[in-house]
Amino acid sequence: MNNINLIPAYAEVFLVIAASAILLIDMFLGEAKRNITYMLSLATLAGCAVLTLADFNTGATTYTFRNMFVSDPMANLLKLFSYLAVGLSMVYSRQYTTARGMLGGALGGEFYVLALFALLGQMLMISGNNFLVIYLGLELMSLATYALVALRRDHAASTEAAMKYFILGALASGFLLYGISMLYGATGSLDLSEVAKATASGTVNKTVLVFGLVFLVSGLAFKLGAAPYHMWVPDVYQGAPTSVTLLLGGAPKLAAFAICFRLLVEGLWTLAIDWQQMLTVLAVLSMAVGNITAIAQTNLKRMLAYSTISQMGFLLLGLLSGVFPGSNAASAANAYSSALFYSITYVLTTLGTFGVIMLLARSGFEAENLEDFKGLNQRSPWFAAVMMILLLSLAGVPPVVGFYAKLEVLQAVLATGQVWLAVVAVLFSLIGAYYYLRVIKLMYFDDAVDKAKIVVNTDMQVVLSLNGLAIVVLGLLPGPLMALCAASIVKTLAS
Repeated sequence: MNNINLIPAYAEVFLVIAASAILLIDMFLGEAKRNITYMLSLATLAGCAVLTLADFNTGATTYTFRNMFVSDPMANLLKLFSYLAVGLSMVYSRQYTTARGMLGGALGGEFYVLALFALLGQMLMISGNNFLVIYLGLELMSLATYALVALRRDHAASTEAAMKYFILGALASGFLLYGISMLYGATGSLDLSEVAKATASGTVNKTVLVFGLVFLVSGLAFKLGAAPYHMWVPDVYQGAPTSVTLLLGGAPKLAAFAICFRLLVEGLWTLAIDWQQMLTVLAVLSMAVGNITAIAQTNLKRMLAYSTISQMGFLLLGLLSGVFPGSNAASAANAYSSALFYSITYVLTTLGTFGVIMLLARSGFEAENLEDFKGLNQRSPWFAAVMMILLLSLAGVPPVVGFYAKLEVLQAVLATGQVWLAVVAVLFSLIGAYYYLRVIKLMYFDDAVDKAKIVVNTDMQVVLSLNGLAIVVLGLLPGPLMALCAASIVKTLAS
């Protein structure tokens, strides 16, 4: 459909209206009534989920706004998990942000409103079928997250992190825009389907295409946090308030996967031989830099930042395994669905880990150093067990879901015949297991340094417990989610 049909974009329209209304309502609320903003934000996410789920259940692919916006099964699945990720981030952050005065003042609800506008940007990234729409979504998300990182204006570390993020983000946007301009100049279109047809025709200057592709992949690598474009990740993760770090490490990773899929797989699949080589280098560098550097960290947030870099390396392995000599539609769908499954399970796991960090934090105390986790089992056996489950999942230890996610990606890599790449991935995963197991050792075998009572809101206790249990359940029964990812990718590729 080329006409202006609002039905596929109902969730985005609803989110814009609701976020704007929440911003206005919050202006008239005092600090004591800030829970209203919190509840309205969660209700908005629930409303978006209902609208997206109705679209997802049809299983149809619909184009609107003159082919600039697409609603397909993959987009709807990613949006549903994005709502879940942002919702979990809000639940985990409520006590933390309140204790640090981040919800005070006349516009104290800006944390929630900015999170919703960042989500809107992610939704545009996920459903964009045009270079400019994807870029506008990316910038909307980025501007909201820049402001979130700097939200604690009286905190020097947060301000410094925001400046670094803004400057490096502007540089990455420049790379992305320059790459888009080169591709537009070569193909004469910003529409991904038209770009795919132009590149497949063989009449386009290959040198210009590859030149633009280099800048495009560089910009995408920055948004993923892949090495060597990872410089911002450790500083921003450590310097930002933990509640904002949680927002950065969650839903944006799903949107980053989506734009990699849209731009590389759907728009530039004829150049796969070129961008696969680039992704191979990025993947190996990310796993090497992330896993080796994380060992030296004493700050848990910084360690998890390097962990994110290494995890993005694994995600890239799935993306680069879709096209190879002798491949077919089934093997491509298997590779991309493994990457989709990996991104979803990684986000669910990392949300829980930062949730535990905020669980232990209190006013004037961040609980972000490794020493702060010493003896956690003595203070709270249940949440020590939850943290252990989450860390084992990140390390890829069975039977939790991280093991199955890594196994699926490795099988996709082996299907391409690149055994050496699978061996490298396994070796770096073994190295990475050390720093995850080190935290578990501190929780169970060291004496507690901080013996303050852990005081947590009931909603956070319940949701964090369910988060940990979900990682175990998905590890024992990964089939339904994997089948959902596979079906979404197959339908999307067939459209």
